[in-house]
Amino acid sequence: MAGDQALSIAFDRSLHTRISARDKVLTPYQASECLLLEDGTIDAFAFTGQRSEAVNDPRHGNGRRHTVTGLSAEGVEKQVAVTFFEQLPGMALLQTRYRNQGAGPLQVVGWRNAAHELADAPGGFWSFSGATHEDRRDWVLPLGAGFEQRNTLSMAASDYGGGTPVANIWRRDVGLAVGHVEPVPRLLDLPVRRTAKGASIAVECLQPVTLAPGQSLATDRTFLCVHAGDHFAPLAHYRRFMQDEGIVAPQAPESAFAPIWCAWGYERDFTVAQILATLPKVRELGFEWAVLDDGWQTNEGDWRIDAKKFPRGDDDMRAFVQAVRVEGLRPRLWLAPLAADPGSDVLHRHADMLLLDEDGAFQKVSWWNALTQCPAYQPTVDYYVALVKKAIGDWGFEGIKLDGQHLNAVAPCHNPAHGHAHPNESCEKLADFWNAIHAAAREANPEAVVELCPCGTAFAFHNLPATDQYPSSDPLSSWQVRSKGKTMKALIGGGSSYAGDHVELSDGGDDFASSVGIGAVISSKFTWPKDTDRPTAPLPPGGYVLTPEKEALWRKWVDLYRQHMLPKGDYLGTLYDIGFDKPEAHAIARDGALYYAFYADEWTGPVQLRGLGEGRYRVRDLFNETDLGTVDAQANTLDATFSRFLLLQATPAGERA
Repeated sequence: MAGDQALSIAFDRSLHTRISARDKVLTPYQASECLLLEDGTIDAFAFTGQRSEAVNDPRHGNGRRHTVTGLSAEGVEKQVAVTFFEQLPGMALLQTRYRNQGAGPLQVVGWRNAAHELADAPGGFWSFSGATHEDRRDWVLPLGAGFEQRNTLSMAASDYGGGTPVANIWRRDVGLAVGHVEPVPRLLDLPVRRTAKGASIAVECLQPVTLAPGQSLATDRTFLCVHAGDHFAPLAHYRRFMQDEGIVAPQAPESAFAPIWCAWGYERDFTVAQILATLPKVRELGFEWAVLDDGWQTNEGDWRIDAKKFPRGDDDMRAFVQAVRVEGLRPRLWLAPLAADPGSDVLHRHADMLLLDEDGAFQKVSWWNALTQCPAYQPTVDYYVALVKKAIGDWGFEGIKLDGQHLNAVAPCHNPAHGHAHPNESCEKLADFWNAIHAAAREANPEAVVELCPCGTAFAFHNLPATDQYPSSDPLSSWQVRSKGKTMKALIGGGSSYAGDHVELSDGGDDFASSVGIGAVISSKFTWPKDTDRPTAPLPPGGYVLTPEKEALWRKWVDLYRQHMLPKGDYLGTLYDIGFDKPEAHAIARDGALYYAFYADEWTGPVQLRGLGEGRYRVRDLFNETDLGTVDAQANTLDATFSRFLLLQATPAGERA
């Protein structure tokens, strides 16, 4: 038996394991760690020994490691090391080693760790997946009948892949999360499946290898975490572990919390006059950033200034930046690194930068019909470092928006010109590329903001040290704004800058409530005084133009955002379960007050204000500017009727809001 006060793992005589949470048995004995063969598995190992020892890790502190060994009928020795650290209760670190003690070679197609099936329960299951899917599906999903996701961290398409190496399933009473804790990305899978009896989860590696007699195979370091509530708690545990591994978010500049206006409402065929004419309205409404988006450049790859829009080149770009500043706004520039368009000079002059597969073929970036450049090739790094230094140090931009689904991950690179130690260097060193970009931006301006927006893909956690701001990244719904927000609050930690992305992408095109209520930075791409007359695709009904009705609503939400600045608060992610609690609820503590945001299409009934301290609290509906009475920790329920959202502030009675 191995465990702590929250999680225990029992081994039987075949080295199958049983999971218990706080002395409650969750699973029968299951073949949780095994070798994968072409026609089956090696999953039964006769117990041969065990040992337990105290550990004092310089990064993770005190703990205890339990090592269990066994031998299979095929002659494979198995050694499972399970480590628990005192500062992370409920989380077990797992690493398995296999040694071929047979007389002949053994063909292995992969391995599996932390494979468990939870039994069904009333209400079913919800899941979180940190892996990328080309259809940009929700990260948080209920497990309906037939639900099955492979959740690969490899490339799901030529320009979609990677993510946060964590998957999670949970019932109303308990959940299990698994993943890997290596300091660089690994090409693993985190399969989740609805089964006939419940739901299953695992970590799998599908990389064939031949084990000669006497040869060993060690799995990546993986983890198993048991928890109550939704995916927030295990993600926060994962973040804390990885912080001790050295993967830490940078301190976001104060400006990373300022409201954002982006010129993308005018699309690629914008005119400089359109943008400049909109800036006074941007300032008047209370936005502070002005983002020059896609279309300022001749192509992706060369990144030369388009002379049709900026005839004097560098001088006109500097003048544009100065015009933004004159309006009291902060200029930010859009870039899509690692993409080289057909016809670009860099593609012909520096073909050596390209990422090639094992057949010598290019990898495509579908959105721009471009080709992927290798981030682990030093000339590529140098090229983009110089570009960022020019944009910030010469042109004067105060921030960079890095955009494109291809930014999240790349395929293994087989370009012989790069001299990679192994093809996966391109995958593993992508984070180093972003770190170099971030360092270049901060060198040019210590307060520069680097936004990483991988267009609908899951967040690549290993890129965290190079990310000052992460947006909801082209959300398909308000649910995605909120569920991604809860995820990112867990992964980045307190004081993080998560942006709701353009409000025009939310439900109804006006749902600021889904950003403000969860502590996300607000953003818009409104046009004014009219829409572009050169859209590249049909505009939504009503377009993006700021009508008088929209202006009043936008102004109200910007004022609310700026007054309360909830991104600077403490997001209380364990108070509510985003899957099972109805209505959906989020809570934030800031400056002695508690803020609650509830969401539903229509709701009439009780809402519960969890997490209140001692004494009574006065409750105010912030959007409708009405007082709703007082509550305390024992009587913390209010009857409410609302459509779409309800945003409440609870302040200790006797104190002014």
